[in-house]
Amino acid sequence: MSTIVLGISASAAAHKAVDLASRLVQEGHDVHAVLTRNAARLVGPPLLRAVTGNACGVDEFDADAAAPMDHIDLGGRADLLVYAPATADLIGRMAAGIANDLPTTVALASEAPRLMAPAMNPAMWRHPLVARNTGTLREVGWQVVEPGEGFLACRDEGQGRMAEPSEIVEAVLAVLAG
Repeated sequence: MSTIVLGISASAAAHKAVDLASRLVQEGHDVHAVLTRNAARLVGPPLLRAVTGNACGVDEFDADAAAPMDHIDLGGRADLLVYAPATADLIGRMAAGIANDLPTTVALASEAPRLMAPAMNPAMWRHPLVARNTGTLREVGWQVVEPGEGFLACRDEGQGRMAEPSEIVEAVLAVLAG
């Protein structure tokens, strides 16, 4: 059993993260969800707690956190970081080394392998700055499960749909197998 930190950022694809968490638990992994504040407005921490069996972190300074420095503790215990959905905002902040919420502080506090599944509007995914930021993260070891094509919540079509949870699970298993 591996300890997996599942980072979730604010995207319409956040609902897929619940399915992903469930599938990872069914594979026998210990999953700890960390959400951006806006992601917590889309996917409730109680649902993720029910699916994973673990507290769901939203605030790095939460008085109810499992450890006083939860971001350090989680980052150090993680066997793998999986950030899905990874929005343009989250990708940009991580590429710049900005740690201003729980998911970004955990990412900087961890030396575990890293995997992300981007999700955003097709124009955003094609934007040169997003491409640069994604490239920067690849250079420092992040693996990327490319977004798929199709109809998105914004009513546009094109590449930007978060990969399906089954595809992400396959990528997770490949990374863990080494």
